[in-house]
Amino acid sequence: MDITPDREDSIAMPAHRRVFLWLKSRPIMMRIVLAIAALAILPYVLIFVYLLPFIHPISTLMLRDLVLLQGYDRQWVSIDKISPVLVQSVMMSEDGQFCFHGGVDWGEMRMLVEDTLSGQSTRGGSTIPMQTAKNLFLWNSRSFVRKALELPLAVSSDFVWSKRRLMEIYLNIAEWGPGIYGVEAAARYHFKVPASKLTSRQAALLAVSLPNPIDRNAGKPGRGLRRLAAVIERRARNSGDYVGCIYN
Repeated sequence: MDITPDREDSIAMPAHRRVFLWLKSRPIMMRIVLAIAALAILPYVLIFVYLLPFIHPISTLMLRDLVLLQGYDRQWVSIDKISPVLVQSVMMSEDGQFCFHGGVDWGEMRMLVEDTLSGQSTRGGSTIPMQTAKNLFLWNSRSFVRKALELPLAVSSDFVWSKRRLMEIYLNIAEWGPGIYGVEAAARYHFKVPASKLTSRQAALLAVSLPNPIDRNAGKPGRGLRRLAAVIERRARNSGDYVGCIYN
């Protein structure tokens, strides 16, 4: 069987040279696809990096503030230095099933999809792992694309991290006002106390401000916000087994 000159050249060419020529000949679209693939994989690598307790992740909003030279206030604290009533209040306000699901509350998600398809107004439906994944790796929007990326990241984070680590990261990257990130900065900004000294009412006010921390000012609550805080304060007192994965 005859071997053409081109075939002979390719066989004689060193392997690294062939790889170089192959990469050089790829169209620009292929390079874009490879770059997108690398960006898609990066969050899953970071999930394992963030297992390390001395790593203090920042959110995409914090990164935006840095890029825009706006700066921000965030003082990382371990979960042991956060008032338990704050943890209870946030769980009762944001994700009452936090200790029992695997990152996504599929029952809530199914109802959310059904409401959306029927044209009804929808609730948030986001669990704390989903919000953490969004804050760490994605962007703020109500698009299905972001939600589709968020779900596997939430499940992966919940699987890799302990519930305590997940809650610790969430409370240290959540936004509580313009340029105010994390519960320590929030407690000092709104109430002039460290996170470890928050009262039940202060904790409830911080918790109910989370869905919209720019418009909902925990330090200067209106009547509606105070009413919501009173409900969460009662639920936090009776949270019991709902917070067992954090304190048992």
